[in-house]
Formats: sequence, C-alpha cells, structure tokens
Amino acid sequence: MSANPSDWTGLVEAVRDAGQYAARAEAEHVTRVVLSALGGHVTGEERVDLARALPEEAARILASRAPLNRALTAPEFVDSVASHIDGATPATARWDVSSVLGVLPKLVGDELVDRVIGQLPSGYALLFGKAELALTA
Repeated sequence: MSANPSDWTGLVEAVRDAGQYAARAEAEHVTRVVLSALGGHVTGEERVDLARALPEEAARILASRAPLNRALTAPEFVDSVASHIDGATPATARWDVSSVLGVLPKLVGDELVDRVIGQLPSGYALLFGKAELALTA
C-alpha cells in the first residue's frame, strides 16, 4: 500500500487493495456506502472516537448517517449494503463490507474496533476480519 491510509485517498487505496477492485472509483463508492451504513449502527462514545480516528472525509460520511432505532444483524447489514450497490449480491456485498471494515483495525486500532464490535449484534467481528469476541463472566 503506497498511500497513507490516514487520509481519504489512502483509505480508498487500502480498500481497493483489500477488495482487489480494478477501479479506484468502485473502491471509493463501496467505501462510502459501507461507512454510511456503519454510521447508522455506531453510537455514543464509540461513534465520536471512530469519527475522530478516521480521515476527515470518512468521518463526515460516518457522522452524516443518523443512528438507527435497531441495529441490524450482520446478514441484514450486508443486505442493506447490497441494496445500495448496483448489481450486488449478498456474496459480493459481504466482500465489499469486509473489504472496508477489514482495513479499519489497522487504521484506527484494535481497541477501538473491539469497542465498536462490542456495540453491535453478534456476527460483526468477522466482517472486520476478527474472530468473534466471546463474552466473559
């Protein structure tokens, strides 16, 4: 990865590399759709911290989406992303989601990503490229 993932161009290039997208425009569109969808699910301190840790353009996209009343399950989240990408199937949308969310741990840190995942229904950890977290007593 030649670009710095801490800026918008670098983030898009990291997603392009992760998802093996032929065109930068496709990687940028997927990044926008997934970050917007994620913005509807992350709330509170985690939302603020995630927006602070992301490049400015990514933070704007995340923050522009009002939080939903109910967090979607991971499969519902993938389906919602698919509905915003022309020609997407559940399988290609899962690839798209994982391509974007999978670059976030390296960009914003595992601790913040783990906090975000802790807010979401079971199943999201895999979309971030992480093992599912187990609750401990």
